[in-house]
Formats: sequence, structure tokens, C-alpha cells
Amino acid sequence: MQRSEVKRENPLARLGFAIVALFMTVVGWIVEPLQRVIGVRRMPWVFLLPNLAIFGTFILLPMALNFYFAFTGGTELYPQDRPFVGTANFEQLYTCEDYLDVTTCREDRFWRALSNSGLFVFANVGAIVLLSLVTSLVLNANIRFRGFFRSVYFYPVLLSPVVVALVWKWILQRNGLINGWLVNLGLEPIVFLLNADWSMFWVITVTVWANMGFYTLILLAGLQAIPKELYDAGQIDGTGPLQSFRHITLPLLMPNVIVVLVLALIRAVQMFDEVYVLTGGGPGTATLLLVQYIFDVGFAGQVKRFGLAAAASVTLGTILLIATLVQLRVGRGSESHLA
Repeated sequence: MQRSEVKRENPLARLGFAIVALFMTVVGWIVEPLQRVIGVRRMPWVFLLPNLAIFGTFILLPMALNFYFAFTGGTELYPQDRPFVGTANFEQLYTCEDYLDVTTCREDRFWRALSNSGLFVFANVGAIVLLSLVTSLVLNANIRFRGFFRSVYFYPVLLSPVVVALVWKWILQRNGLINGWLVNLGLEPIVFLLNADWSMFWVITVTVWANMGFYTLILLAGLQAIPKELYDAGQIDGTGPLQSFRHITLPLLMPNVIVVLVLALIRAVQMFDEVYVLTGGGPGTATLLLVQYIFDVGFAGQVKRFGLAAAASVTLGTILLIATLVQLRVGRGSESHLA
């Protein structure tokens, strides 16, 4: 009772209550007449309208314009100034004398970026799922300093992708931290990022390190939602750790694993920032991914080939949609099989 009296006597509290009351009064003046006109059942659409307007303006409209640009040519930016060329942009992307030899393709950089993206997605998603699963199992166990390790693994997610790439570039570059140690030890410096055979490995390593904590958190939440009584019942029946993982943990964790697979796949296909800052797609085209190819063709070159970039982005979106649907289908089938 005394606390409520103190709050009422506080001038700032009275001012806050007055502002809230004024705001609610103004909202009531707007909402109540509108509700009488359109009815109570249609009111949710009124509150959804701002979000729908933002989504349509910044998502649906750019998607429609991108699809239109894929069938136009020229270097002009405005749609009304771009001539319709049909499927010429797609033909330029897909025309190859020998699809096993990218040097025979009209857009060989597109095919190199496509093959690099396939390798990157496969390795990145596989490493993230495996390491996140192992890490979440360890962090869910009764270990010392568990809260500290959970925060440590999640900390890289809070960093900007550009900051992550700059830090690792400082570590791995020719005059970086590791090579500084090697030189002090009398050894020769190693070109980590300038070696075409190893640059993709380091790109995958850095991106896995930067994003693994987020997916570990998803799997850790799924593990904590599994009732402990199931493991106790399994121990009574003589179930070992591997059998418990196979018959209890994995089936109940499968929905979270599917979420991790889908999110990691989407993130890997759209990867741009870390790779662009870390290697710039090099050396040569060793780490050139599809998103960077689209950026280079549409915006980085002297000639802005917006139509070709749009056709490549439509191709990327189609691949991502098909891969996601297949992944969901396979995940649901494996989930029902394990159940």
C-alpha cells in the first residue's frame, strides 16, 4: 500500500500515467468508430496492415521487379527504360559447349560460383549441424562452468559479420597474427587466404565459427524440452547412452534439427558478407559464391548488367526453394521413421 502511494506521489510516475492515458484515449477515438464500421472480426487486419505494407514494399515489390528485370536488357535502371529481351539473360547464363568444363560456358564465372556455392553449402551446413549437435549435447550435460561455456559459444553470433571477417583476416593474412608468431619462431609465413587450395577451407571454418552458436542454442532448447523421466525409464530398462541417444534424444530432437538444417541452408546459400570481406571471392575465383557473382555483375563492374544479375538471382532463389522443400520432405520422412 505504501509503495503504490509513493508511486502516485512521484511526479515522473504521474506524468507517465498521464501520457499512457492520453495515448489510449487517442487510440480509442480512432479505433472505436472504425470497429463500428468494419466489425470486430475485421479488426485484426487493421493491425496487420502496417506490417503487410512494409512486407509488400520491401519484399514483394523488389521480388517482382527482380523477376521483371531478368527478362529485360540494357544498362538503364528504371524499368520503363529497359527493353524486353525474353529469355536472353537465362540463355547467356546456361549456354555451355561442355557443362563439365566451365571454360566453355559463356558465363564461366557463374558456373564457377555455382560449383563453389554447392561445395560451400554442403560443407558449411554439414559442419554446423554436426558441431552444433555435439556442442549442445556437451553443454546440456552437468559440466563445470556450464553457463560460462554457453555464453562463450553464443558470443560470436552477437558480432557483426563484417567484424568477424576483419578479425579473422587480421589473424590469417600474410602479415597477420599467426604468421607473426611463425616468423618470430624462425619459420616461413603461410599464405592462408592466398592459397587457392586452402582458402575455401578457411572461409568455411570462419563462417561455421561465427554462426554455430545460434544453431547450438536451438538444439540446446530442444534438449532441455525432453522430459528427464524418459531417460530415467530407459536406465531402468538397461538402455545405454548410445541407445538413449538413438531412441530418445534423436527422435524428440528431430524437429529442432530440421529447423537448424533449413535455417543453415538458407544462410549458407545467401552467404556474402563474411566471404566478401575475408577473401573478396579470391584468390581468383576460388571462393566466389553466387551472391557475390550477382553483386559483381549488377553493381561492381563498370557496366551494370542488371538483367543478367536478376536472372542469376532468380536461379539462386529457385535452387534455394527446391533445396528447402527437398530438405523438409527428407526431414519429415526421417522423423516419422525414427518415431
